[in-house]
Amino acid sequence: MVNFKSYTGTITMISDLMSSQNDTGAGCYKLMSIDDGTGSIINFVVSPATYFVDHAMVAAGDKVTGYYDANAPVPLIFPPQYQALIVVKLNPLQNVKVDFFNSQLESRDGQLKLNLSPFTQISLTNGQAFSKNPANRNLIVIYGPSTKSIPAQTTPYKIIVLCW
Repeated sequence: MVNFKSYTGTITMISDLMSSQNDTGAGCYKLMSIDDGTGSIINFVVSPATYFVDHAMVAAGDKVTGYYDANAPVPLIFPPQYQALIVVKLNPLQNVKVDFFNSQLESRDGQLKLNLSPFTQISLTNGQAFSKNPANRNLIVIYGPSTKSIPAQTTPYKIIVLCW
């Protein structure tokens, strides 16, 4: 089971990452350095499988949140380097939550509960409609306002179901 953790900051650099000696993956893998504003830096390995919310194009200077699997092995190097699963280009008009949502559509960390409406778009990462109940799955939830309660409650604009 994926244990989603995130890191938010400003992209300071994006460079090509050599994936193999025969260059078959040349240009397909990137190394993205992110500074959280306090001087802490991490690197994300961005692969063709990394999902960018809204298919956003990112560049140095953009504020982003990268999500990775905290249970995945990582090399013991500095700065830390994680495989990016999902990258969100920050937008002041929307909030994004990536987590496992249980049968009550409450996030694993207990911070967000979803109230679905007929207007909530539910799709797969490939953009196709998802026709089943999104409960008990890993989800990317895009939403606006939420209550101040714990857990906060919201009616999301869009849900992207992660079928992996």
